[in-house]
Amino acid sequence: MTDSIEPSTSTSDPNSNSTPTPTILLHPRREPFEHGLLPIQKLIFTDPVQALTQLKEKLSSSLALRVGSAALADALQISSDHARLILDTLSSVLHSESDPLVTARPEDVDSIGADLRDLVLFLYIQSYKRLLPRSHKDSAAVADVWPSTSAFDGYLSALSPLQLVRSNTRRFMPSLADEEAHQLSYLQKHLANILSLLSEPVEGEGEESMILTMKGFEHLGFLIHFGDKGSEGVPLSQAAPFFANSDPDMPAVPVLASQVHDWLLEIIAASLEHVSEKNSAKESGSPSSSDQDIAMSDASPGSAKASQSASSSFFIEGVSKSSYVKQASDLKNSSVKVINCHDSVIYVLAPLRYATIYGCSDATIVLGAVGKAVRVEHCERVHVILASKRVCIVNCRECIFFLGVNQRPLIVGDNHKLQVAPYNTFYSQLGEHMTEVGIDATINRWHEPLALGVIDPHDSLSHPAGVADAQTESAACLDPDQFTNFLIPNWFEGEPIKSTRNNPFPLPDLYFTSQQRNKKNLGEIQQILREAPLEENRKRELSCALHIYFKDWLYASGNIRQLYCLLGD
Repeated sequence: MTDSIEPSTSTSDPNSNSTPTPTILLHPRREPFEHGLLPIQKLIFTDPVQALTQLKEKLSSSLALRVGSAALADALQISSDHARLILDTLSSVLHSESDPLVTARPEDVDSIGADLRDLVLFLYIQSYKRLLPRSHKDSAAVADVWPSTSAFDGYLSALSPLQLVRSNTRRFMPSLADEEAHQLSYLQKHLANILSLLSEPVEGEGEESMILTMKGFEHLGFLIHFGDKGSEGVPLSQAAPFFANSDPDMPAVPVLASQVHDWLLEIIAASLEHVSEKNSAKESGSPSSSDQDIAMSDASPGSAKASQSASSSFFIEGVSKSSYVKQASDLKNSSVKVINCHDSVIYVLAPLRYATIYGCSDATIVLGAVGKAVRVEHCERVHVILASKRVCIVNCRECIFFLGVNQRPLIVGDNHKLQVAPYNTFYSQLGEHMTEVGIDATINRWHEPLALGVIDPHDSLSHPAGVADAQTESAACLDPDQFTNFLIPNWFEGEPIKSTRNNPFPLPDLYFTSQQRNKKNLGEIQQILREAPLEENRKRELSCALHIYFKDWLYASGNIRQLYCLLGD
């Protein structure tokens, strides 16, 4: 092992006596752990190293070292749908934007395939167990915004123990620091296995027979990065003393896997200590002014809370009985998390990489254009409107999803009475944002949900026996007669001439016909009312009755929430 274990951005000799540069902290890449885990039992290996080593040997016959869905389905003995799901999911969490799989058109994904090394790492982390959710600090506040009655409350006696537990407890996301520590600990424990899957054998015996090339080392970028700016931070090979001085015009000399292992273990240990110190500082009431990973309190009615983390995640948390708007000028290539918002309307009208909606109820949430993936989890009676490459829906009930998605919606966990519908809105910059993040408006697979298991093997909670292979309840298509357009208020001044003025996703015939019929009926009713020979007092009575019925419809349909923004303006 080299004498210096501190990664340096300089190209000086790591063994020299010059003053070392400050240690660069190692961080786990959050995306594979947040958006890359699939509840497919066949991907959970009893001995992942042995299974994936055999898989690697079987699939490495290709000179290009890329794996298509047909070869993957055959090697893992899974369905073609599940093999394609693996490739689509992997493409959404890859660390390299230049990888052909990331930029592939949907019809080319199977033929382009995944890099074998990335695929093996993706399959290995399917053994990861998520951190247990933490209790909320103010259970009374939660009880106030989570209504106690639901269409399902009369059936609790018939639910499984898992469903009964979930129906009576509210789960909350762990803090970023807690999750980072958990993921670092996972990497620390499994580092030797991970490196062995990226290494190549040479003549010799024992651990000395495994070497790691610089290219193999760079694939660790799927799981880790140095510095706080993710992919924009320090390149992996430049942070490592054994590759930093390599001649760019010459192949780098391979390194013993054991040497890389020892060096990374020390960096992970230092990073874990740093996270622990940050948590201790917060608990003692003296957080750093630059530390933006601070748990936010619930927003009071009529207010909105938001924060930006160092990893470019923008948090919207605790908005209650209010409305909230964020536009592209507020978010720079961010990921967004909408957490514990209730009885509100949330607009995030911007191009995004990732989005998470967690623990929300009785709300309407509009996401602009999400280029990678959206995860919606533990929500009740929420209307979600989104344009995205892909969406995963987990443990939700009585929600309606208005989708413009290029991949099949994934439905996982304990879901009830979900409905899906085609995308139903637009704003002036939507087309520009979709182009920026790579969403194709000619492809919308909203009506092809793919339902997986009720039990997520990555969940650390214990589950009842005998339900591991049960399939979750899928989503029904919204009745076309119930389909309505959602109008976004115009906040954009000085719109360009080529701005978006209509829904960019073509409506299916049934929904388009229903929409036109409703529009025609409305026009006929308006004409009848205008021409009705009524006295003034009768007109007033009719107007009053129409207002009452309209108000009742607003509340019954949930569309009353759309007025909050207008009232706020």
